[in-house]
Amino acid sequence: MSQPSPAPVLSPAPRRIPEAVHRRRWAVLGVLMLSLLIVVLDNSILNVAVKTIAAPAPTGIGATQSELEWSINSYTLVFAGLLFTSGLLGDRLGRKKVLLFGITVFGIGSALAAFSGSPGELIAYRAVMGLGAAFVMPATLAVLMNVFERDEQPKAIGIWAGSVGLAIAIGPITGGILLEHFWWGSIFLVNVPVVLLALGLMIWLVPDSRDPKPGRIDIPGVLLSVLGLVLLVYGIIRGGELASFTDVTVLAPVLGGLAVLAVFVLHERRSDHPAIDMAYFKKPAFSAAVAAIALVFFALMGVTFFSAFYLQSVRGYSALQSGLLILPLAVAQMVFAPRARLVVDRFGAKAVCTAGMLLVAAGLAAFAFFDASTPIWAMEVVFFLQGAGMAHIMPPVTVAIMQALPREKAGSGSAVNNTFRQVGGAMGVAVLGSVLSSTYRGEIEGHLGGVPAALRDTAGESIEATLAVAEKLGPAGRSLVAPAYDAFLDAMHVTAIASAVIALIGAAVVAAFLPGRTPMGAAPTPGAAPDAAAPEGAAPGAGAPEGAARLAGVPAPGAEAGESARR
Repeated sequence: MSQPSPAPVLSPAPRRIPEAVHRRRWAVLGVLMLSLLIVVLDNSILNVAVKTIAAPAPTGIGATQSELEWSINSYTLVFAGLLFTSGLLGDRLGRKKVLLFGITVFGIGSALAAFSGSPGELIAYRAVMGLGAAFVMPATLAVLMNVFERDEQPKAIGIWAGSVGLAIAIGPITGGILLEHFWWGSIFLVNVPVVLLALGLMIWLVPDSRDPKPGRIDIPGVLLSVLGLVLLVYGIIRGGELASFTDVTVLAPVLGGLAVLAVFVLHERRSDHPAIDMAYFKKPAFSAAVAAIALVFFALMGVTFFSAFYLQSVRGYSALQSGLLILPLAVAQMVFAPRARLVVDRFGAKAVCTAGMLLVAAGLAAFAFFDASTPIWAMEVVFFLQGAGMAHIMPPVTVAIMQALPREKAGSGSAVNNTFRQVGGAMGVAVLGSVLSSTYRGEIEGHLGGVPAALRDTAGESIEATLAVAEKLGPAGRSLVAPAYDAFLDAMHVTAIASAVIALIGAAVVAAFLPGRTPMGAAPTPGAAPDAAAPEGAAPGAGAPEGAARLAGVPAPGAEAGESARR
């Protein structure tokens, strides 16, 4: 009697990620979050410390309003300008190597910034820190995309984005504690031991990955982008200092910057090895995601800049108290960002991101109603709403950008994501800082008649400058204090409305162009990029059939068996 033929045994589908890497993927994510935390934490600490740095020596270094803005923008502009290069180098040389280099440079820049003897030195060393950060931020997201399978990427990106909230929470509180017990430079020196810890963990845990077919580096494109951004933002900051945007020293750099950026775009379109492939921007969903990142950070970074002065100069809170007051914003991000993918699965990216942008806009508009006696609970609610809004914007748009590109271009995709985020933030500080400065100057000038001519221009630059001059004048300067508070509040209200309008524009963009909810069982959006690159040690082509089948909306041969075995 013949025996029945045994049922064929389906071999598990080849895993896209090597098993050794797959097992430690969450530990790798923890190291990436630590690296990201260092970079973001430094900026959140600086926002709390601006009042202290603006104070005369020995408390601070006597930085002016524009010097404070440049201490932020020198970091951000170097960061944004070099993200193209760092992303391409990561794809070419290996993301782990680039990550190690970036963290090391960031640590050196932090140590130098801690001992800055003047605002000029601080600006220069912050640029060094920006150089290091430019090699860290895109590498973290690129490594993430290469250690997680595609179906786990939204969850991992949500946690990655939530770590930004953790940094926002830790930064101001850490900064407040340090400023209460040590000198202002300690806010930078604290980065050094964290950098050393991150370096050790990276060497031990993080796998390397690279693009098997990298292109050439677009050096002209990088130089054009840096030059254009620096000229443009310098002109805007100069306009805020002069309270005029018609002066030749304002118009010349602004128009020059716009011209250079126009040349940059033309160069990128014609180059056979562009720093950024302009073809991606022909996809409405990709462009909308990029625009959402830029607009939300444009609005929020400007408000973050002036909120430190509101909390400390007008309300009289210490740096530590100011950090604690911003805690609800961070908590909301930490709670909601890792869960944003669940809401997107139910309602779609369009609805979720639009609602998030509207929440951010409402929070920004609320600042227009804040005064010197606004209840604390009202401020806390506003900060929480802002954090919740951001938590439902950043993960979905980051997923949209990163999954639009193949894995071997993860460095370039991360560079696009972070470039627009940082450029948006830099422009927010510059434009909204200029709006704040020019409005304040216009409001306070009528009260400076009794101030000596040599001090009058300085006294009109910012609330901190006015209060410093009032203190220097003694009893004769007391009459400046109340007008300074009123002028700052008026300027803050105008800036808050401008920020809210920018956020509303962002809401309109995502509502118009982001994709809606994908029906259950439908194929992914056409044009989504397959997974193509593997961490070093993976078999060539591992996972390609499975990834291609997923994109076609059908299971790969043996996929069900592979999933069962995995479970």
